[in-house]
Amino acid sequence: QVQLVESGGGLVQAGGSLRLSCAASGDILSINAMNWYRQAPGQRRELVAGLTSGGSSYYVDSVKGRFAISADSAKNTVYLQMNSLKPEDTAVYYCNVDLTTSRVNGLYWGQGTQVTVSS
Repeated sequence: QVQLVESGGGLVQAGGSLRLSCAASGDILSINAMNWYRQAPGQRRELVAGLTSGGSSYYVDSVKGRFAISADSAKNTVYLQMNSLKPEDTAVYYCNVDLTTSRVNGLYWGQGTQVTVSS
């Protein structure tokens, strides 16, 4: 069994910052990639940032220069530091982890955390 627990969402004014965390626990042999997605009401879920085990990172254009993804491999935790937040960043944020257990390799999702940016 694998569990992903997210934290760090909330309400912030435009220009503010939040830091999201996603901790993976359970039968984990290795983590291959860790990603953050978001979904705003009425919109498709989109990949916001990603980080591979080799250290390669990806950011959607709309967050480049404002968001930073990082990970603590000892804690199996991925972070998303969000600065200079804008109202259009309002969404439910989900972590997504590509990992290998003793039985399978698969993608796992966190429960989601709400981020609301007021203007």
